[in-house]
Amino acid sequence: MEFGTLITAMITPFSDDGSVDLDCFGRLADGLIGAGNDSLLVSGTTGESPVLTEIERADLYREAVKVSDGRAKIIAGTGGYNTAESIHLSKLAASCGVDGLLQVAPYYNKPPQEGLYKHFRAIANSTDLPNILYNVPSRTVTNISADTVARLAEVDNVIGIKEASADFDQIAEIIRLCSSEFLVYSGNDGDTFPMLALGGVGVISVASHVVSGEIANMIDSFSKGDLIEARRLHLDLLPIFRILFPPGWSNPIAVKEAVNLAGFSVGRPRLPLVELPDEMRVELGKVMEKYSLDSFLASMVV
Repeated sequence: MEFGTLITAMITPFSDDGSVDLDCFGRLADGLIGAGNDSLLVSGTTGESPVLTEIERADLYREAVKVSDGRAKIIAGTGGYNTAESIHLSKLAASCGVDGLLQVAPYYNKPPQEGLYKHFRAIANSTDLPNILYNVPSRTVTNISADTVARLAEVDNVIGIKEASADFDQIAEIIRLCSSEFLVYSGNDGDTFPMLALGGVGVISVASHVVSGEIANMIDSFSKGDLIEARRLHLDLLPIFRILFPPGWSNPIAVKEAVNLAGFSVGRPRLPLVELPDEMRVELGKVMEKYSLDSFLASMVV
């Protein structure tokens, strides 16, 4: 499988002055690869893509490619609400040596399904790199329908979708309509186990910043046919999946705090995102104490 089963949608570390901390980013990428990630997604929603400059994106792409050194695939989030800009960013990412692209549904301008089809097709046709669609209507207000996904799956280099709609009827319909070679990834950590049961291939994860090992074990157990163990691990992971997405607090606010609490200093989010309040930070820490966190996290003390 080209991009594997466990992909982390990476946060972007910032220094105290608000600049991108490339050294920290490289260490984090190296740690995540060592913890078992098959691929890393750079400058996605979790990476605070809306507040990154083009220069910062390119720096992150190059650093990820350099650090991975072929040990993991690098996927660049280059999608947005402007088709021409998405094409430009996709070509930029390709020139930096990434292995694939993630294309989020256009947000705010709310295109109809035909507009979505033409938008994604135009981006895919602008590059030879594999493209993964990203459906997350809770943030974009636009849903990519199963029929539109099936049409796009006929484009040679549209190879999969990150599905974060939590609509399991739609997810099942995508899997039914598309060939078995079309990769359907969970876009919500808590949906991974049921999506595997429907025919999904893995997850583009947020929680994997701190529990890559446990998520990898769950997916591996499922793939080996040990559904009882996979279910046990899924249920055990649900509390950390949930607390990393507290109501009213957008991702990546909580996961950045979780990585900081685990001992790996990645700074605070950029405005308009803010840090968790103290009481929520304490609750997050209590939940994290119940898990075997990935060992590399203690390498940069807060």
